Amino acid sequence: MQPTTTDQRLLSSHGDGAWVHSDPWRVLRIQAEFVEGFGTLAEIGPGIGVFGSARTQRRDPMYLAATRIGRGLADAGYATLTGGGPGIMEAANKGALEAGGVSVGLGIELPFEQSLNKYVSLGINFRYFFARKVMFLKYSQGFVVMPGGFGTFDEVFEAITLVQTRKVTSFPIVLFGSDFWTPLLDWLNDKVMGNGYISANDPDLMRLTDDPDEAVALVTSPGPASPQQSSAQMS
Repeated sequence: MQPTTTDQRLLSSHGDGAWVHSDPWRVLRIQAEFVEGFGTLAEIGPGIGVFGSARTQRRDPMYLAATRIGRGLADAGYATLTGGGPGIMEAANKGALEAGGVSVGLGIELPFEQSLNKYVSLGINFRYFFARKVMFLKYSQGFVVMPGGFGTFDEVFEAITLVQTRKVTSFPIVLFGSDFWTPLLDWLNDKVMGNGYISANDPDLMRLTDDPDEAVALVTSPGPASPQQSSAQMS
């Protein structure tokens, strides 16, 4: 276990300027991560990214729901892509693998997470967060977002931003767990949209449900977001 991560060393601004001589070589390592990712994932077929907390316990209802979602995605012919860690990621990978589907883990170098979970059938470990994010966005046709912390928020808001700004082709983003997500959606409607910081139709980029089977159906169905289709409406 290293005291610092590759990202931390890349982004560090400390020192006397010696980084000018070392940073250009980092470009080759970054390039290698993209080459490995593209080469490994190019033929996995259609995939869905599943995000959520690494801290979710196996007895938690959300763990069981994520397992059902991974199984449902496999049954629908989709690969399941997660961060490859424990918690929600492990659950979704487990459901996919046990159903005979493609179970992908895109791991990241962190001081406190050192290996992919045992249910990953195709895995890559990344040093750089931005390279990993590109793989999620390139090889996922949609996302199911379970309850989580800062990492989960970072992933879902980046996906929403790219769809909103049309940097990527629009794809479904399904929020799972109305008790968890409704306060955030209320804040987006009342404060963010209410103050004109987002457009009136921007919240419609997300769908909300409490049903694992519906989450699978929503994220694998073609067409633009249609929140009227989901059982738990955004207020």
